[in-house]
This record gives sequence, C-alpha cells and structure tokens, in this order.
Amino acid sequence: MLKLLRQESFLLLAVIAAVVAYPLEHWILHNGQPVALIAGLVLIAFIVAASMRVAHHAELLAEKVGDPYGTMILTLSAVLVEVVILAIMMSNEASKTLVRDTIYSAVMLDINGILGLAALMGGIKHGEQSYNDDSARSYSVMILTAMGVSMVVPEFIPEASWKVYSAFTIGAMMVLYTLFLRMQVGPHSYFFSYSYPQKRRKKVPDEQPEPVNVALSVGMLVFGVVVIGALAEVMSKTLDLGLEGTGAPPVITAILVAAISAAPEILTALRAALANRMQSVVNIAMGASLSTVILTVPVMEAMALYTGQPFQMAMTPVQTVMVLLTLLVSAINLNDGETNAIEGMTHFVLFATFIMLSLLGL
Repeated sequence: MLKLLRQESFLLLAVIAAVVAYPLEHWILHNGQPVALIAGLVLIAFIVAASMRVAHHAELLAEKVGDPYGTMILTLSAVLVEVVILAIMMSNEASKTLVRDTIYSAVMLDINGILGLAALMGGIKHGEQSYNDDSARSYSVMILTAMGVSMVVPEFIPEASWKVYSAFTIGAMMVLYTLFLRMQVGPHSYFFSYSYPQKRRKKVPDEQPEPVNVALSVGMLVFGVVVIGALAEVMSKTLDLGLEGTGAPPVITAILVAAISAAPEILTALRAALANRMQSVVNIAMGASLSTVILTVPVMEAMALYTGQPFQMAMTPVQTVMVLLTLLVSAINLNDGETNAIEGMTHFVLFATFIMLSLLGL
C-alpha cells in the first residue's frame, strides 16, 4: 500500500487539492481577482499532475496490448480528459467559442507543437527517422475532412437550421470514427505500425519489463479522470474570474485546456522521438488531433442540442488559414516515410506563429 501511495503521489496531491478547494471555493471567489487567478493557476497545476498519472496508466495499458491498440488508448485517455474539462467549463456558462478554440488549439499543439518538436529533436539526434507513411496520409485526410465538416461548413449554415446540421455532424463524426477504429484495429492495422530494425531494439541485460496490473491501471485511470473533473469544476470558476477584465485574449483559456490534456503526450512523444521510434510520435500527434476533433465535436454538439444553446463552431478566417497551412505542410512532410530536423522546424515555426496570433487576439 505504501509503495502504491508513493507511486501515485501526484494523484494523491490532486485528491487533497480537490478536498481543500471545494470548501474554499466561496472564499476564493469573494477575495478578489488576484486570489482567484492564483487559485485557478494552482488548480491547473494539480490537474496536469493528475493527467500525468492518467497518461502513465494509459501508457502501461498501451505497452501491454502493443500498437496500434496502445496508441489508441493513449489518445483516447487524453481526449477523455479534454472532454471532461470542456463539458464542465461549458456547463458554467463559458464562452460559446471555447469548444471551437480548444479543438483548434489542440490541433495546433498536437501537430505543430508535439510533432514539430519531436521531429526536430529526434532529427538532430538521429538524422532521418522512418515511419509508415500510410498512417500519416490516413490521419491527414481524416483530420481535414472532420474539421471541414464540423468547423468550416457551419459558417454557411443558416441559424434556423443549426439543430439539423448539428445532428448531422454528430452522425458524420460517429461514422468516420467507426470506420477509422475498424481500420486501426482491423484488417488495415498495419497502416499504423512500423517494423523497426532489430538493431534499434537493444535490450539491457537482466532488464525486466514493469509488470502491468490491468485492473489497477484501469481503475486508477478512471479515478484520475474523476479527480480531474472535480478540480475542473472549481478551476473553471476561479479562472474565469481571475482573467475577467485583464485584456487576456479569450483563446488563452482554450490553449490552457488543450495544454492540460496534451502535457503527458508531449513527454511520451519526445521520449519516442529520442528513442528513434517516429511511428509512435506520428500516431500520438496525428491520432490525438483526429481524436480531439472526431470525438469532442459530437459530445459537445450533443450537449448543445440538449441545452438548446448552440456553440460557435465555425473557425475564424485566421484559424482556417492556420489549419489549412498546418495540414498542407504535414501532407508534404509526412509523404515519404521519413522525418528530419528541417521538417520538424517547419511545424515548430507554425506553432510559434499560432502562439503569436493568439497573443494578438487573432
């Protein structure tokens, strides 16, 4: 038991933070904006700590089942964290553009941030890094289709028809994900895997793989998501109050939500890139982007239909241009089965551009 508590110290701290935050919520919200902002940022730190443990157990399960199932578990756990936080924040009357901005930020962070940084660092260390280009093409075309249907076309839908199109979007995303899931774990699973040369799998003598308790990992993963939800309930209120009237761009909140869910993925992708396993990086970065769009959209659209209050899902012109640039660059870079530092830098420059545009409020 003591060993388990030591291993889950981050999650334990998050539980303690939730237990302390709820009784103090009223006091925090009535002691000024600076106190609320500090409390919101502290709670974000605890949410990230809990999400790291969720990702750790997802990673253990992923190693147990192997690719492509493993990568699917990793990306789904990250999307689950994101959906829980978004649903709670939207229930607290957040901005109608929060869902759109979070999905957009997540795609920028996953493809340009995670993939760009991993390819840059891995390229500097290993030169060209190989992967299965079938996976990159499949991910890219599905991300483009999903974002086009759910976040570009809505700009042209009359307000009176939003419910009909919202229901259509839910169905379209479910069909896309069902087909993708069948491809990923069915006859076309080889699209998302890569056979690394044996020489790159050096084993340390007497190294024993960490035993995986499946029931424990599943239980801790679910418990971690519950804790994150509890912390998000207080965090959303304190952060809204803390940022109110500061002049901070509205997209900042969306970037924070996207970063919370992506934080564990960043570490996993960088470790994979430095270990010369670029296929894992492609699966994590592109898979997380696709899962964010194709799973978050139907959940949030269903929530909008239930409440009768539509969200603003259509991207702004600047966001649309950035997404098209990102997917165009990724289609060119991820077309030959090898990445290098130059390709990583192009994505990372696009990520820096995204951050600059966000700070400018665009």
